[in-house]
Amino acid sequence: MSAVAIKGWCPGALRPMQSGDGLVVRIRPRGGRLDAAQAAGIAELAGQYGNGLIDLTSRANLQIRGVEDGGHLPLLDGLAQLGLLDPDPETEARRNVLVTPFWTEGEETCVLAAELELALGGASPELPTKFGFAIDDGRERVLAGASADIRIERDAAGRLLARADGEKFGRYVTRSEAVQVALALAEWFIASGGANGDRRRMAAHLATGAHLPDTFRGDAEPAPRAADSLPGLYAQGAMVGAAFGQLTHRTLGRLAAGAQALRLTPWRMLLAEGMRQMPHDTDLITRGDDPALRAIACSGAPRCREAHADTRALASVLARHVPADARLHVSGCAKGCAHAGPATITLVATREGFDLVRNGSTRDTPVMRGLRVASIVADPALLVRDR
Repeated sequence: MSAVAIKGWCPGALRPMQSGDGLVVRIRPRGGRLDAAQAAGIAELAGQYGNGLIDLTSRANLQIRGVEDGGHLPLLDGLAQLGLLDPDPETEARRNVLVTPFWTEGEETCVLAAELELALGGASPELPTKFGFAIDDGRERVLAGASADIRIERDAAGRLLARADGEKFGRYVTRSEAVQVALALAEWFIASGGANGDRRRMAAHLATGAHLPDTFRGDAEPAPRAADSLPGLYAQGAMVGAAFGQLTHRTLGRLAAGAQALRLTPWRMLLAEGMRQMPHDTDLITRGDDPALRAIACSGAPRCREAHADTRALASVLARHVPADARLHVSGCAKGCAHAGPATITLVATREGFDLVRNGSTRDTPVMRGLRVASIVADPALLVRDR
């Protein structure tokens, strides 16, 4: 039953990915939210059928790690009982929707998310697996830095708009037509050849010369981008993080026990709904100035078969040396799975050592090559020298 994902796939629950520590089983919560019972159930299943480690992903999903082949079917049974399975892998892959975690009761966010997910589960276009939607309909855009191809947003006056990622302006839409227009945009992307390119993303498709039809063009300017979200107390509850987006099943269980629900975010943080005090769990990041927030690292070796080094061990040592206004990305290979965009400092593991990229991504030209871990740790200032 367990299917191993080929390169380029995003794992799912029904179609997991083989990694160095076993199967990675990704769970996509509907509407970006798990009720307390679902979160507690995932924690229990991760301890029973996985190695007890749970990833928070940049697509606001959870991943249970270390699942053995024989544990996959009973894990699926448990997820089904929690209402967390799709009918088939294709439906699961299409349901790629980011939702702002800062909605309040009575707003349109949850209804829009439910309508869009339902529509994507039906006769929707065959989109690339990384193609996604964002519902970012607050008075400030909190998902502007998150990966999405079609965005439902608001302008500064609160009017809804639909916008293709890569376009400065969008088209005003009514509440009843927002999802319809978003899906029509996706259908245009397929019909115009967007799924055939190397990048297979909306912004890249537009950047290479594709022109939106007039029906999708408009003068709707999105609301201002919000400041980066950090751990702390919000009107909706307590936002907490985890170093490198990974926590244990016991930590998740304790957090679920004190919250009404957990809202997932693309910042590898969880918003514990209804929680009025920050938790005192030492495994969680609860301060906005925690140096761990300055470092991003993929699973690395030996957890990932593609990785050339233990990324998290190095990132843990270096994080405290990273300036508060900088970000460090340590990648086990050139794919940059943990962070596709640029960072102040990017270290890319190769067979010959680490390559150093300043103010760029894993795809950019390094300023130094073949750095050894010992030399980096001995002189971490070289990472930010002349930045």
